[in-house]
Amino acid sequence: MPLVKLEKVSLAYGHRPLLDAADLELRRGERVCLVGRNGEGKSSLLRVISGEAAPDDGTVRVRPGMRVAGLAQQAGVQDEETVFDLVAAGLPGLGRLLSDFHHVTGELARSQSADAVARLAALQHDIEAADGWKVEQKVETVLSRLSLDGDTRLEALSGGWRRRALLAQALVSEPDILLLDEPTNHLDIAAIEWLEGFMMEFTGALMFVSHDRAFVRRLATRIVELDRGRLTSWPGDYDRYTRGKAERLVAEARENERLDDKLSREETWVRQGIKARRTRNEGRVRALESLREQRKARRERPGQADLRMEEAARSGRLVFEPEHVTHGFGGTPVIRDFSARILRGDRVGIVGPNGIGKSTLINLLLGNLTPDSGRIRRGTRLEVAYFDQLRVRLDPEATLMESVGEGNQRVTVNGRSRHVAGYLRDFLFPPERLQSPVKTLSGGERNRLLLARLFARPTNLLVLDEPTNDLDVETLELLEALLIDYQGTLLLVSHDRDFLDNVVTSTLHFEGEGRIREYVGGYRDLERQRREAVSNARKPHPRAEKRREARPDRTTATGAKRRGLSYDQRRELNALPKRIEALETEQTRLQELAADPVFYQRPGEEISRTLAELESVNGDLDEYYERWESLEEIAGGSRGSS
Repeated sequence: MPLVKLEKVSLAYGHRPLLDAADLELRRGERVCLVGRNGEGKSSLLRVISGEAAPDDGTVRVRPGMRVAGLAQQAGVQDEETVFDLVAAGLPGLGRLLSDFHHVTGELARSQSADAVARLAALQHDIEAADGWKVEQKVETVLSRLSLDGDTRLEALSGGWRRRALLAQALVSEPDILLLDEPTNHLDIAAIEWLEGFMMEFTGALMFVSHDRAFVRRLATRIVELDRGRLTSWPGDYDRYTRGKAERLVAEARENERLDDKLSREETWVRQGIKARRTRNEGRVRALESLREQRKARRERPGQADLRMEEAARSGRLVFEPEHVTHGFGGTPVIRDFSARILRGDRVGIVGPNGIGKSTLINLLLGNLTPDSGRIRRGTRLEVAYFDQLRVRLDPEATLMESVGEGNQRVTVNGRSRHVAGYLRDFLFPPERLQSPVKTLSGGERNRLLLARLFARPTNLLVLDEPTNDLDVETLELLEALLIDYQGTLLLVSHDRDFLDNVVTSTLHFEGEGRIREYVGGYRDLERQRREAVSNARKPHPRAEKRREARPDRTTATGAKRRGLSYDQRRELNALPKRIEALETEQTRLQELAADPVFYQRPGEEISRTLAELESVNGDLDEYYERWESLEEIAGGSRGSS
C-alpha cells in the first residue's frame, strides 16, 4: 500500500500548467529522484505532497498517521534562536525540551545560579522520562556531520549555512515521508558522502530533487520525470533513465512528425475547389478536426539552452605561478607554503571542505588579496570572467536585459553582434521575462543569467565558484560540453564529483592545516591516488622489510638462550618482537585514520595530535628495529665465535 498517492492532480500558476492530471505513488523504502528542467514545477510538486500547497484539481492521499518532513526553503529567525534550536524543532515536544536543556547548560557554564541548577534538574528528569538522550545524541551527530555549530545564532548564518541547518532539521525528525529539494547544494564532498550513507539507511519513503548525478546514481531506486505537466516513472537507476529518455524523445519526435504530415495533407484536401467540396467525406472532416485538436493540445518540449562563450585573444603561456605562498586570518594559516604552476589551457579543479580557504586561494591568485609571505607571478594578457558563488555581481533590482547588456541593446558573441533579447532566449529566458527584475528569478535561473552575462564578455581565464548549484541536469551537461571545448584556462571550485571528473585535468586538494596538494585528473583520480599513497605508506621500508624477514618469531626469541648477551640484554631482546608488533598495530590504526576522507574535517588540534602520534610511532619503530638488529648481531657474533 502506498504512503502517498496522487490521482489526476493538476496545478497551474497563472496561464502555465505545472501539473496536468498527474498520477504518482510513493511506497516505503523507495528512494525516488524527481527530475525536470528548472521552472517545470518540481518544488511545487513537493509542496503539494507535503500539504503546503493545494492542487487545483485531483486528489492527494497520504496514509493516516504518516509524518511528512521536507527541506524548508527558508527559516523564520527569532531573536536569540540558535542552530540547535532550529534543528531540535524538527522533533515536536521533545525538541523543545532538548533546546531548553541546551540553553540552560550554556547558562550554567557562565554562572552557577540556583535557578539554573533547578531548571536543569527538572529538564534532565523530563528528558530521561521521554528516553530523549538517544535523540539528543542524534541531533549532535547530525550537527557534527554537517559541520554545524549548535551554539551559533541563526541571524549570523549566510543563506547557504542556514539551508544546511534546515537540512539537519529535516534529517533528525525521522519522518515516514522525507522530501528534499536540492539537498546537496552548499554541502562539501565529505558532507555529501555522509548524507548518501545516511539516506541509504532511511527506511521511509524518500523523494528528492537533485542535479548531482553521482548522488542520484548512488541513492535513487526510481526516477520520476516532470515534463510539460506530466509525471513519468522510470524504474531503475539514473543511467537506465537517460537511455530510456533518449529513446522516448526520438519516438515522440517521429510521432509528431507523422501527425504534422498527416495534418498538412488533410488541410490541403479541405482547401480544394468546389468539386471536392461536393464529394466531401464528413467522416474525414471530423478526423481533420480531431487532428487539429491534437496539434493544439500538444505541449512542445522547450528547446535546449544554447551556451556559447566569447573567447578573448590567447593569454601568455604562464597564467599563475605561486611560490611558497602563505596566507591566514587572525594568526591562523589558511594556506601554507603553497607552490604550483598553472599554464594556458589548464583546467584546474579546487576541492576541500567548506570554509577551508578555496575562495581565499582564488582571490590570492587573482590579486584581490596579498599573501602574507611568498609571491605569485601572473601571466600577461589575462581576460578574467569570475562566476561568484554568492552571486553578488547581480543587482537584484536590475532587469534581466540590464544585467547582461549593461545599458546596451546588443552584445558581441564569437565575433557576431546579437540583440540582448535574442541572446537571452539562447539561455531559455522567454521575451515576457526580459524586463523582470533579477530578484524574481529562481536559483537556477539566476545561475543561468550569470552565465549569460559572463559568456557575453571576451575571456581567456574563466573562474567558476560553484556554478552547478540549482542548474538542471540538461543545462549542466551543456555547460560541461562548453568547458571541455574551452580553449582558455579554467579554475573550477565544485563539490559535484561527476562535473569535476568530466571537466578538469588536475585538482588542487586542501589536505588540512593550510596544506594544498595537486593531483592529476578529477575527483575520482584524486581519491585513487590518495588510496595508493596510503597503501604505499603502509608498506615497510626495504631496510625494515629486510629486518622483518630476518626477525625470529616470538617463540624463538623468547625461548633461546643468547650467549654473549647480558641478562638484561637477553630480556630486552626477548621483549622487542612484542613491542614492535604493538607499534605496527598502532601505526596501521593511525594511518587508516589519517586516510579517512573526513579526517581533515576535524578540529585542527586533533589533526595535529594524530599526525604527531603517527610521526612518533614511526620514530619509535625505527629505534626498536635498530636496537633489535644490534642485539641480534651481538648474539649471532657470540654464537659464531663459539
